[in-house]
Amino acid sequence: MIVDDVEIGAGQRPYIVAEMSGNHNGSLDRALALVDTAAEAGAHAIKIQTYTAGTMTVDVKHERFQLSKGHELWGGEYLYDLYERAHTPWEWHEAIFDRARQHGLTPFSSPFDRTAVELLEKLDAPMYKIASSEITDLPLVRLCASTGKPLIISTGMATLQEITAAVDAARGAGASDIVVLSCTASYPAPPEYTNLRRIPVLAEALRVPIGLSDHTLGIGVPIASVALGACLIEKHITLDRADGGVDSAFSLEPQELAALVVESERAWQGLGTTTIGPNEAEKEGLRFRRSLYVVADVKAGDVVSEENVRSIRPTGGLAPDSIALVLGRTFQQDAAKGTPLSWELI
Repeated sequence: MIVDDVEIGAGQRPYIVAEMSGNHNGSLDRALALVDTAAEAGAHAIKIQTYTAGTMTVDVKHERFQLSKGHELWGGEYLYDLYERAHTPWEWHEAIFDRARQHGLTPFSSPFDRTAVELLEKLDAPMYKIASSEITDLPLVRLCASTGKPLIISTGMATLQEITAAVDAARGAGASDIVVLSCTASYPAPPEYTNLRRIPVLAEALRVPIGLSDHTLGIGVPIASVALGACLIEKHITLDRADGGVDSAFSLEPQELAALVVESERAWQGLGTTTIGPNEAEKEGLRFRRSLYVVADVKAGDVVSEENVRSIRPTGGLAPDSIALVLGRTFQQDAAKGTPLSWELI
């Protein structure tokens, strides 16, 4: 698919999405600084989330609305309180979108209900993302798809049946440009549960470009995903993990995001083709393979020995494996040190 004149898909360089999430820590200035950081690092897009605590859940203090007390980041917290703390105020959206566009950065969001889509349409959001927990909310998928904008669908926790249902719903509602993200909806996500090998499986099953929404620490996993075909990488970002924030523990700092941009493209470039054999970049190296050379001045009649003929660099002489055939023969003519050995000499 093409977003703001950038093509996203198989065969294209990885498209890097910086996810702000709640790492603005309640400050518009920090939110704008995160936009600046994403642009400076070379990301293609900045993503936010469009919801309020009231559009996500209800304020009920019951255990069914409470995260498990053993949760690594948000143990024991009630959903309403978490979303109240983490949401991006709607009145900030225009400023965030404007700042991104000033940088040439594509701003977009994950909407969580109809009112969020209506707000984002007013801001001319160029694409939408369906969050992992919303993949089974097919009415929301259809609503986003009906805008005609490109759609990104994250698949954390989802079965192949659920993923297929979401993609079919999106297509049925008018979406023609879809990217599906392999995802492990754990925060942070253990690398051993990331299962990057499912990326080509999803590509084969769904016939759409596949990317990665990654919540592991660092950049090793997303870089590895490029080798398996990931065309889009989404990572959470923060200005400084030490500052705290709802997602800061598994978010990239500015220099890490910049490294992800550079190294993911390097990994993509390294994929190359399936051709086996010397290529243009190795042309010079071919000259310095080994061959048999005269390594000491010799006269006609001298015996070929290990003292006057050896396998050295560069090419030009007989193949190294010919050494057994030439030892013990005699030189037919004088030869100086550094002369390639040929059958005419012996």
